[in-house]
Amino acid sequence: MKYYTGKYDRAFKEIMLNEKNKDILKFLLESILEIKINNIQIKRQERNVGNINVKGKTVDALLETDIGKVQIEVNTSNEYYVHPRNMAYISDIYSHNTLVGEIYTEDIMHIQINLSYGIKDNKAYRVYYVQDEEGKKFIENLKIYEYNMDFYKKIWDNKKEELIRRNKALVMLNLEKEDLQILSKKDKAVEKYMKELDRLNEDPEFREYMSYEEDQRKILNSRLKKAEEDGIEKGIKKGIKEGIENEKLQIVQNMLKDNLDINLISKYTGLSIDEIESLK
Repeated sequence: MKYYTGKYDRAFKEIMLNEKNKDILKFLLESILEIKINNIQIKRQERNVGNINVKGKTVDALLETDIGKVQIEVNTSNEYYVHPRNMAYISDIYSHNTLVGEIYTEDIMHIQINLSYGIKDNKAYRVYYVQDEEGKKFIENLKIYEYNMDFYKKIWDNKKEELIRRNKALVMLNLEKEDLQILSKKDKAVEKYMKELDRLNEDPEFREYMSYEEDQRKILNSRLKKAEEDGIEKGIKKGIKEGIENEKLQIVQNMLKDNLDINLISKYTGLSIDEIESLK
C-alpha cells in the first residue's frame, strides 16, 4: 500500500497545520530559519487578492509568527510556472500587509519557504532577496528560501550522519515508513511526526482524497503527453507566453468537458482559475 510522505502537499498540510502539531511545525521552522520562534498562529489559506473579478488563491501554509509572516510552499516538481506562481503568492501577502495603515513600513518581515523537489541544483538551499547587482537590498523585509529536498534525501541515502543530525527536520519529510522509524529513534519531534503520518495514512478519507487527486493528475498528464505526441505542446508553450492560444484552449476545454478538477488543471497547466473558468 502506498505510503504518503510529507512530500505530498496535502499530507504536509494535514500534519503541519493541525493545531495540536504546532511543536512539529516549530521544529521544522526553527531548523530551516535557524532562529528561535516563540509564537505561531496558523492563518486561513485562502488569499483574497483584493479584486472581485479574481478568485482567491490557495497557499500551502500561511503563518503569523513573532519573527514575521511566513508562507510555506511544497513544490513536488520543478515546472516552469512554480517560481512565478509562488512569487505572486508572497507578493500578494506582502502588498496586503504593507498597504494596511497610514504609513509604509518594513517593520514586518515576510518570508517564503519553498520545499522543492526536482530542481536539479547541487546546493542544499538558496536564499533570494530583492536587491541590485551589488547586493544592495531594495527592501529589507522580504526573503525567499528554496530548499533542495532531493539533496536532503541524498544525505539520508548516503548515510551522512552529521548532516542528517543537523537537518533531520527536513530529512524526515520525504522518508518512507521504515526509514522514519530509524530516524525517529533519535528525536522526539521526528517520532511524533511519524506517528501523525502513520495516522494520516490509515485514514480512509485521506487515502480516498489522495487516490482521487493522483487519478486526476494521471489523466491530466496523459492528456498533456498525447498533446505532445500530436505536436501540440509547442503551441501550448507559445500560448503561455503570448496569452492563451488555440491549441491550449482546446486541451483545457476538453479537460473541462471530462469534468477534471479545475484546481488540478490550474496546478499542472499553470493557468489561473479565472483563465480556466472563462473557458467553460
